[in-house]
Amino acid sequence: MLIKRTRSLCPTCNSVLDAEIVEEEGKIWLKRTCPVHGNFRHLYWSDARMYHRFQEYDAVGNGIANPQNTAPPGSCPTACGICNNHHSQTLLANIDLTNRCNLDCDFCFANARACGFIYEPSFDEIVGMMQVLRDEKPIPAPAVQFSGGEPTMRDDLPEIIKKAKAMGFPQVQIATNGVKLAKDPALAQQLKDAGLNTVYLHFDGVTLQTNPYIRIHEKAIENLKKVGLGIVLVPTVIRGRNDNELGDIIRFAVDHISVVRGVNFQPIAFTGAASDDDLLKSRITIPDVLGDIEEQMGGVLRKDDFYPVPCVLPFSDLVEAYTGRPQVRFTAHQHCGAATYVFVQEDGIVPINRMVDVDSFFESIEHMAETLRKGGTINKYKALLEGVKSMHDSVKKGEQGNTTEFWKMIGKTLIGQNFDALREFHWNALFIGIMHFMDKYNYDIERVQRCCIHYATPDGKLIPFCTYNSGPVYREQVWKKFAKKQEE
Repeated sequence: MLIKRTRSLCPTCNSVLDAEIVEEEGKIWLKRTCPVHGNFRHLYWSDARMYHRFQEYDAVGNGIANPQNTAPPGSCPTACGICNNHHSQTLLANIDLTNRCNLDCDFCFANARACGFIYEPSFDEIVGMMQVLRDEKPIPAPAVQFSGGEPTMRDDLPEIIKKAKAMGFPQVQIATNGVKLAKDPALAQQLKDAGLNTVYLHFDGVTLQTNPYIRIHEKAIENLKKVGLGIVLVPTVIRGRNDNELGDIIRFAVDHISVVRGVNFQPIAFTGAASDDDLLKSRITIPDVLGDIEEQMGGVLRKDDFYPVPCVLPFSDLVEAYTGRPQVRFTAHQHCGAATYVFVQEDGIVPINRMVDVDSFFESIEHMAETLRKGGTINKYKALLEGVKSMHDSVKKGEQGNTTEFWKMIGKTLIGQNFDALREFHWNALFIGIMHFMDKYNYDIERVQRCCIHYATPDGKLIPFCTYNSGPVYREQVWKKFAKKQEE
């Protein structure tokens, strides 16, 4: 059954091709034909029912008001440098600080150590990239993540973080393997003092079989806990390698809830060379990951407890209507990822939708936003009070758990404008997400045009994550173009 038409890439030559998303055998497939290399059919989503459920949250944004490039329709992804055809703002910006690394992982999507040259932008170039992000309209990019390579290889990392905070980024993160944080306890304090908010820690499992660096990671977590610097664990999920430990990874996070804020699973993307055998053996999609989690957590956490990113758009609508100011809009493609929150309690974990009727809650917020837009300033507080009552009813419909803490968080943030309450909420909750980045085998240009995670480059461009790392491989082009000369 044909679901939609899109465009994709030939996995052999990277030519842009017309493509179809089809439902067959209870799964979703991407089909296209290259005039040179023939027909291709690759798995897109392994659960058609869940695909259609997520489709209900489809929401196309308006993009950036000051795009860097004007391109004709149909030019994606070969005219990149966020253009007028892009539909989403930057929610999270990535800046590669270096391609140097102190590990040699066999599935590194950056392929950092195989380059044969050094890419390492200067401090001033990094500031220039951040300025492009802060100049975005109508909303400056709210978060930046420094990555690589391994960003802690740079001695000036604390200065870069300090500068990012000075430029107004509310959220500053690093993506790291944790080696230097484990070896040097002082580094954690330096990064915290510089203003770092979150450490995204590569973490593939809880045993030596799945995670040879587990002892290093445990030491890094200990050092980060001492200084109170929050961590998100980031496992790359590969079928047959570590997909049997997804539940154990969540339990590890729960056991370290005082410092671990979340787990962000990333199903493997085949951004390097891959054979048909590799795809059949190792490919795992978002529904597969969620099914494994449900089974390994004994049903405490279920597939239907997860929602796509655009589900939170009503919050942006509400804040815009209440304040009259534009807000960041979460218009990522509904099939890019899935997420939920679980509350960690003495007797175990409770998913947020056991405490809240989530769909009813979002409907209440949407209704409140619409009432505020129509009523103007005079009826603002009346609309707010009615909306809060409606939200309270949706919280009371939850199956179990302590709804008092949830209601306190809502009351403090919406009525008292005390946004520290969100921090309190986050300390008592664990974020669990799955983000499946694309490769040339499942590349959907409609998803690319909705991407909210953008790479900044030294030439002043912003490039969507999945375009930067696959297909035309902008990463390789950028790194080579701005590589250091031998004497440097």
